[in-house]
Amino acid sequence: MALVSPAIPPLPLPAKLGAFARDIKISHTVFALPFALLSTFMASNGLPSLGKLGLILLCMVTARSLAMASNRLLDAQLDALNPRTAGRAIPAGRLSRGFYRAISLLCAVAFIASTAGFLWFYRNPWPLLLAVPVLACLCAYPLLKRFTRLCHYHLGLALGLAPVCAWIAIRGNIAAPPLWMMGAVLCWTAGFDIIYACQDYESDLACGVFSVPSRVGIARALWIARATHLVCVAMLLALANSTDQLGVLFRVGIGIATVLLVIEHALVRADDLSKAGLAFFTVNGIISLLLGIFGITDVLLHR
Repeated sequence: MALVSPAIPPLPLPAKLGAFARDIKISHTVFALPFALLSTFMASNGLPSLGKLGLILLCMVTARSLAMASNRLLDAQLDALNPRTAGRAIPAGRLSRGFYRAISLLCAVAFIASTAGFLWFYRNPWPLLLAVPVLACLCAYPLLKRFTRLCHYHLGLALGLAPVCAWIAIRGNIAAPPLWMMGAVLCWTAGFDIIYACQDYESDLACGVFSVPSRVGIARALWIARATHLVCVAMLLALANSTDQLGVLFRVGIGIATVLLVIEHALVRADDLSKAGLAFFTVNGIISLLLGIFGITDVLLHR
């Protein structure tokens, strides 16, 4: 059945932009941004130039906004059928599909222009050359969950590209540290996304959405999330051991992050997902900020 959107009320542009920011959960940028910044500081061997830092921040904000806008567009039909997501802007009629398409186009242009800045000002062509493939990867998640349970790991890859792209933007090459960081972010994101998807178990079964919980059940899905987070911790340790820029402080951060992951998994059970939202945003937001701050401080101390 095709989605029939309610009539869109006439709203001033600032109100529409506010509704858009809330709908795409702009605050969730905290998940990937600290790792991108850590990679930026590592690639710069300390403080990056303000110009490069500004371009990386622009790339992060515009890329994530485009990814989330495309997710809302492509998932509008599924969102309308899911009680948890039926209140999102498109199915609820607060914003139109046309508005989301316009915002998506603007974000894509802004992202590509930001990557071009590395060529224009710093003679580094790689961010611009990789811009379209990166955007394609970021926007593919809502399509993958229509045919593969590996969609959670693709979402992890999308976030994990942030530190790799930041490193390439600064140095114009690739090395082991950002790859280990990408692996850690991939597994960390996939693990908490599997937990979050447990909330939609019934809806995903009814709509035919491919997710780990809908394919193997909630109890098994939680064990897969635990195993995935265990690999994440191993990746973080490999990252710390791959460079002399990260010392005791970052390793302490890994220890605290591991404890927080244990707490995250203790908050959710197969028969009680009432704290899944707390586990998803609060705990993981603390983990990313903690590792980013501890890691950047270590880099600055080891200059």
